[in-house]
Amino acid sequence: MTGTKNVNGSYDVLVVGAGAGGLVAANRAHDLGLRVLLVEKSDRFGGTSAVSGGAIWVPNNPDNAARDSKEEALTYLKACTKGEVAEDRLMAYIDNAPDVVRYMAEKVGQRFISVPEYPDYYPTLPGAKAGGRTMDPAPVDGSKLGEIFFQLREPYSLMKMMGRVSMTVSEARAFTSKKPGWQTMLLKVLLGYWLDFSWRLKTRRDRRLTMGNATTGGLLKGLVERNVEMLRNTQLVRLVEEGGRVTGAVLSQDGHEYAVDVRKGVILAAGGFERNQVMREQYLPQPTEQKWSITPMVNNTGDAIRAGIEIGAAVEFMHYAWWTPSMRLPSKDTPNTETRVGLFMERAFPGSVCVNRLGRRFANEAMSYNDFGYAMIADNEKTGANAPCWLVFDATFRRKYICGGLLPGAVAPDSSLPPEWVDNVFYRADTVEALAGKIGVDKAALAETVQRMNSYAATGIDPEFSRGGNVYDRYFGDNAVKPNPCLGPIEKAPFYAVRVDLGDIGTKGGLKVDAKARVLSERGEVIRGLYAVGNCSAAVTADSYPGAGATLGPAMTFGYIAANDIASSMSNRTVEELAATGTTPGFRSVATGD
Repeated sequence: MTGTKNVNGSYDVLVVGAGAGGLVAANRAHDLGLRVLLVEKSDRFGGTSAVSGGAIWVPNNPDNAARDSKEEALTYLKACTKGEVAEDRLMAYIDNAPDVVRYMAEKVGQRFISVPEYPDYYPTLPGAKAGGRTMDPAPVDGSKLGEIFFQLREPYSLMKMMGRVSMTVSEARAFTSKKPGWQTMLLKVLLGYWLDFSWRLKTRRDRRLTMGNATTGGLLKGLVERNVEMLRNTQLVRLVEEGGRVTGAVLSQDGHEYAVDVRKGVILAAGGFERNQVMREQYLPQPTEQKWSITPMVNNTGDAIRAGIEIGAAVEFMHYAWWTPSMRLPSKDTPNTETRVGLFMERAFPGSVCVNRLGRRFANEAMSYNDFGYAMIADNEKTGANAPCWLVFDATFRRKYICGGLLPGAVAPDSSLPPEWVDNVFYRADTVEALAGKIGVDKAALAETVQRMNSYAATGIDPEFSRGGNVYDRYFGDNAVKPNPCLGPIEKAPFYAVRVDLGDIGTKGGLKVDAKARVLSERGEVIRGLYAVGNCSAAVTADSYPGAGATLGPAMTFGYIAANDIASSMSNRTVEELAATGTTPGFRSVATGD
């Protein structure tokens, strides 16, 4: 490094990380009258949040309050977390998350809409709801961001039609399940893209931001309008502590180190450690590979967690992750490069089965992706024959349904795929036994498993693992298949298999925090001036995944809580009074490289 220097003097608040949690914290802190600097390690704003589905899980939210309550939400979260999380942290989330939704709509201009049919992930637990707690972001007009639009991390191509056209989660589900009116909806979305002539002359990228780009794009728009200073390509090196209080940080940018003085608080929102192989091997169940993760490759290497540990912070839940089974997908456009695709819903589609390397089932395939990951871990500990496992399906499944990076065969037949993908990305054979030989699975065991699944499909009952036996399972099933939308015969040749690895969408362990997002020391004391939110903090959900959006919901809520606590601790006025007298939004941003 070539020395240190101050960046634009001192600030009230430094926010490290430009995912959804950090972006909410920066907006809220500014609105409470604080001078804010937001720094992002990578060359794009948005973090993992930008490439996610963008949903937030908010119990008792404004759209669903008549059908929900704080009491039911607490009952459910206590059942999910099994006593591992302090009740005051759970209540802080339940109390504040609806306020975040209102704040986003009224002050930032980003609306979230309840999805009435999306059930909680544990529908049999007390306090669970059959829908309404998950909220999707309304689309955002990206042109409102100005040039910052091109600094927002772009969604993965597979999240867009033809690799170009944005769609919401609800639209995607309508298209894949062919809900009534899906063709009209599809035409409207496609025409909206192709008839946007002036924008097409500027870029092929869709300015209609959806999913995670809507969540992060809406928040970025708020920061642009508020004149909040933002830096990219800027990494946290270490925290500065004086007299038991964090008073600043040292940042690195382009080979230089910069000292930033912080008067009131540092909010760490820099993600987990899933892209750090050394930390994975230190903390996570084995086997584990950072390349199995589906998060952005340059992010989430545990910088904030390590910086906290260096000044005596405690950590918690370091052996947990937001598990998501993933499959390998080589890039069609860039030679010798591959990506990862999560298998979020495919396992629930009829006409398929997941087996370990002994050819045996080990779990309800339709369970949530997080729980399926834990099932892979448990089976591997028992048999030594999991991680990877295999998803096996037939020609009917291949024709009708998406499978990770494979579009339905009706849209993208095998003949349209690169020939080197055959028996590499996906395996194919004319018989189940021949397929077993190709993937190294016992032929008799796999044939017996498939035969049993065919008998379950006929009756609609899975006596082994109750696949399709609850509302969450059936949410991703095919309602045209009877009597169980998650069970169909595996009988039409050719037969297929894809390797399933123990992937993730982030780690859950991080700095131990209290109900105000304040970081705690190893002695259990508050480290003054230091806050942590999102995946660099220990998850408020422990090892569970209560519902869709339970990653972003807590990150944004505790970012909001942290900003509130910093503002209220510096004044005798309440947070509401401070919000009413916050500084007036301007229109300027600082972005490295412009």
